[in-house]
Amino acid sequence: MALKNDRYTYRVTWSEDDNEYVGLCAEFPSLSWLALTPEAALKGIRKLVADAVKDIAATGETVPAPIACRSYSGKFMVRVPPDVHRKLAVQAAESGISLNRIASSKLSQ
Repeated sequence: MALKNDRYTYRVTWSEDDNEYVGLCAEFPSLSWLALTPEAALKGIRKLVADAVKDIAATGETVPAPIACRSYSGKFMVRVPPDVHRKLAVQAAESGISLNRIASSKLSQ
């Protein structure tokens, strides 16, 4: 049985090792489903996630929130080597923009 209002993040990709399509869910990285077609892989992983959510809820544990429904502050810290920091600072200064803006621009590419 599928989840009602399923908002989890799914991906289907080819597995060369298994010679099948594999269905994955970002919120449940330990789960996967192999199938001969991408459609069957998606259907399988969605059912597996629904079963996992049911089991987690039955034990009283917290069910992972869908990534799409989570709030993000827009802030996170990234550590880089000093030479990368210097290079970005120079690029920002030469472009007349902040280091934050140049880093954000590069991350969004």
